[in-house]
Amino acid sequence: MIDKGNKKIIKGWVMYDWANSVYSLVISTAIFPIFYEAQTEAVYAEKIGASLKEINAYDVTVPFFGYNVSPSVIYSMVISVSFLVVSFLSPILSGIADYTGNKKRFMQFFCYFGAFSCMTLFFFDAHNMEISMIPVMFASIGFWCSLVFYNAFLPEIAHLKDQDRISARGFIMGYIGSVILLLICLGLVMGVGTHLTKYCFILVGIWWIGFAQVTYRVLPNNPFKKKPEADYIWKGYRELKIVYQEFMQTTRLKKYLYAFFFFNSGVQTVMLLATIFASKAVTWPEGEETSGLIIAILLIQVLAAIGAKLMSKLSIVIGNISTLKISVFFWIFLCAGAYFIETPIQFYTLAAGVGLVMGGIQSIARSTYSKYLPETTDHASYFSFYDVSEKVGIVLGTAFFAFTEYYFDDIRYSVISIAGFFVIGLFYLFRIPKEESITQNIISK
Repeated sequence: MIDKGNKKIIKGWVMYDWANSVYSLVISTAIFPIFYEAQTEAVYAEKIGASLKEINAYDVTVPFFGYNVSPSVIYSMVISVSFLVVSFLSPILSGIADYTGNKKRFMQFFCYFGAFSCMTLFFFDAHNMEISMIPVMFASIGFWCSLVFYNAFLPEIAHLKDQDRISARGFIMGYIGSVILLLICLGLVMGVGTHLTKYCFILVGIWWIGFAQVTYRVLPNNPFKKKPEADYIWKGYRELKIVYQEFMQTTRLKKYLYAFFFFNSGVQTVMLLATIFASKAVTWPEGEETSGLIIAILLIQVLAAIGAKLMSKLSIVIGNISTLKISVFFWIFLCAGAYFIETPIQFYTLAAGVGLVMGGIQSIARSTYSKYLPETTDHASYFSFYDVSEKVGIVLGTAFFAFTEYYFDDIRYSVISIAGFFVIGLFYLFRIPKEESITQNIISK
C-alpha cells in the first residue's frame, strides 16, 4: 500500500508534471507549431515559385496522400487520429494494469515512447508529410496514454481534502518547468540561429525522460500487491467490464463525466490549435509574428500557474462544481471574443484571459473526478473512462474545428463553434447532484 499523504511520494508524483509538460508547451503549443507553419509555407512557396513574403497564410496547401490540403487541417486531423488511438488503447491497458498492478510500468513505457517520438521530430520534412506526421501522432499517443496511469495515482497518494491542492501543484510545476525549457529553446533559436530549432525537439525528449526518473524512484509499481494469474489480457478486460458496471451506478460521477466531456473538449481544442489560429487571424507587423506568438504563449503559461493556484483556493470556499461553472462561463466569453480579434494587443488580452482559466479548470477537473471515485483499487480503470471522455472530446473538438475551417474557409468560425462545447458542458454542470446516489449495490469482485 502507498502511504497516503507521504510528502516524498507526493513530491515525486508532482515532478512528472514538471517532466512531461514540456511536450504540451514546446511541441503542442509553441516551437513545433511555429516550425511546422514555417516549413509548410516554405514548401508551398517553393511549389508556386514565390517568396514567403508574397504568399497568404490562408492559401497555403501541401501534398498529403495525393491531395493538396491546408497544413492546419492536416495537423488537426492527425491529432484527432492520435486521440482515437488513445481512446481505444487506454481502457484496455488500464484494465490490464489494474489486474496486474503494473500502472507504473505502463506509465514508463508510454513516457519513453512519447519522448523518443519527440526526438524523431528532428527529421521532420514538409516535402514528405505522410511520413513526417507519424512522430507527431506517436508523441501525442505517448503523452496522453502516460497521463492515464499518472492521474490514477492521485487518489492513492493524497487524502481527499488535499487532492485539489496537490493537483493544482502538479499543474503549476508543469507550467514552471515547461517555461524554463521554452526559454532555453528560445535562447538557442533566437540567440544562435533558427537552424537549431530541430535540436529543441531532442531537448524535450531528454527533459521528459530525465526528470521522470524522480517520479519513478518513489512511486511503487504494485501498491496493492496484486498477483495476476495466467491469461491476464482477458482478465484485465473483464476487470474493466466490472469497473464499468460500477461506474454506471455512480450517478454523480457519471453526470460529471458528461459535463467534463464537453467543456474539456473545448479547452483542449483551444490549447492545441491556438497558435495556428493566431497565425491566421491576427494581423502581425512584418517580422513580428514569431516573437508575438512566443510572448503570448509565455503570458498564458505564467498566468495559468497563477490561475491554477487561485482556483484551488476558490474551490475551498465555494466548492469544485461552482468553481468549474464560473470557469466555463468565462471560456464561453473568451471564444466569442476571439472571433473579433485582429491586432496583436487584442490577442495578448485574449491570451491573458485564457491563461487565467486554463490552468485552474484543468487542475480542478482532475481533482473533482478523483474526489467522486468510490472506494476502489481500480484507479487506472476508473481514470481510463476520464481519459476516454477527454480524448473522444478532443477528437470531436479538433475535427469540428478543422471541418468548420474547411467549410467556411475562415478559422474564426472554428473558434465560435468551439463555444458550443462550453455551453453544453455548462448545462451538464448544473445537472450534477450535490450528493452521490447509488441505484444498486456496487458489484463485488
